[in-house]
Amino acid sequence: MLFAQVGDKAKEATDAAKDLAEKAKEAAGSLGGDLIKWVIIVVVVVVVLYVVMKVLKGKKKVTGGAGQGIDVMKLPAEGPPAGSPTLEFLNVPVRVSAVIVAPSGRVRDLPPVNQMGDIYDSITPGLAGVIARHKPLVRRWQQQVSAKGFAHTVFQTCRLPGEGGKGSPWCCAAGILKIEGQPVMAALIMRTDAASSHGQQVIDEPEKWLACLRVK
Repeated sequence: MLFAQVGDKAKEATDAAKDLAEKAKEAAGSLGGDLIKWVIIVVVVVVVLYVVMKVLKGKKKVTGGAGQGIDVMKLPAEGPPAGSPTLEFLNVPVRVSAVIVAPSGRVRDLPPVNQMGDIYDSITPGLAGVIARHKPLVRRWQQQVSAKGFAHTVFQTCRLPGEGGKGSPWCCAAGILKIEGQPVMAALIMRTDAASSHGQQVIDEPEKWLACLRVK
């Protein structure tokens, strides 16, 4: 796909370069034929390289969050289910409605969805059992660079009602965790039984998950 796109752009650039070369030839007037030939070659090469760089730069701008946001208001409007295991967020029982995970650092790929238990339990022990019971929507994003940048993207593309979820049953925690010493990004979109003031929490250190989540 990328090479086809580059090829198309390069052809357009070549055609444009020929026009420029013709104008250069007219302007050159009495210059020698060899010099004009080299002017044409240089113009073509410069324009083609410029187009290729623009195409590659455009590909790099695609971020993990782009086009993968979650419409929170379309998630089930259900609070935490009865029975165990239960999950508490800042000491209030919650249902995990959606999960977002993304690789970071030297971690390039995530395990298959049915093998994500180790990542969940690295957020907080026992979370894999909670997620198996709550059956949330799971999204896998592309590689992310920083915990704060990832959290900001989550909050922007998965907007909670109210003031970042405050005053509503919805809340979210997003940031970094470590599995086998390697960083991974994760976000949990959760729902309580009633409105709360929890809102959005940025987890910029792996240990902070344990300060706000507890499985019982």
